[in-house]
Amino acid sequence: MIPRRAFAALSVGQVHYAECGDAGAPPVLLLHQSPRSWTEYRHVLPLLGARYRAIAMDTAGFGDSADGGQPASIAQWARVACELLDALAISRTHVVGHHTGGVVAVELAAAFPDRVRSLVLSSTPYTDEAFRRARAQRPPIDEVAPSEDGSHLAALWQKRQGFYPAGRPDLLEAFVLDALKVGRRVEEGHRAVASYRMEDRIAQVTQPTLIVRATADPFASPHAAELQHHLPHARTVDIEGGMVPLPDHMPDAFARAVLDFLAPQP
Repeated sequence: MIPRRAFAALSVGQVHYAECGDAGAPPVLLLHQSPRSWTEYRHVLPLLGARYRAIAMDTAGFGDSADGGQPASIAQWARVACELLDALAISRTHVVGHHTGGVVAVELAAAFPDRVRSLVLSSTPYTDEAFRRARAQRPPIDEVAPSEDGSHLAALWQKRQGFYPAGRPDLLEAFVLDALKVGRRVEEGHRAVASYRMEDRIAQVTQPTLIVRATADPFASPHAAELQHHLPHARTVDIEGGMVPLPDHMPDAFARAVLDFLAPQP
């Protein structure tokens, strides 16, 4: 099943998305990590599309989506995601978010509760004051100084290499391609996450929720217990050996976790 790709004219300009599945099937919206794009879900879309209308959008300002000159923020990205639902005449949807996408999914569920049927929060950080303090003391995650000889491209690769599976240079290539598209705004997604006050919003998330913990993801797996504490109605599933590029790295296991969770949902 080859994803269908299209653009929607929204308040920020042209927003790109890809989808698989019957247009009349229950919708599932997939939100990617930073600084990735819909391609993070390229292998997941057909698997979900066998039962659902699976839609992976490029967050505003990432991939092929315009940002409209608006400041990057989790709230802004959630608003644009809701605009895409309007453009596609989708009244309610299941929402799947990975890393940054999970943070956007929390805000989408809190700000537009009537539009979200359920949530899958994959490798999603819990962003409170302690998170913000710790993040402020760390160096940039993906930002590298430009160089005339192109050595900054190798530096970008090496920054991520330890968090990606060995023997899968294709996954790092996909990351670098998306990072190059974003250019000097490569750190915007991480800054938006670091400034988001999830502690003020998460109590408003009452939809059925699945927390997906990738056990070999050192950034996000420790946050699963915090999310579970603040979302007592949620359940948690582990994907053993899952790393930072989980949907791209282990699409079958990822899709299985999502499908098993969604199966009993209305």
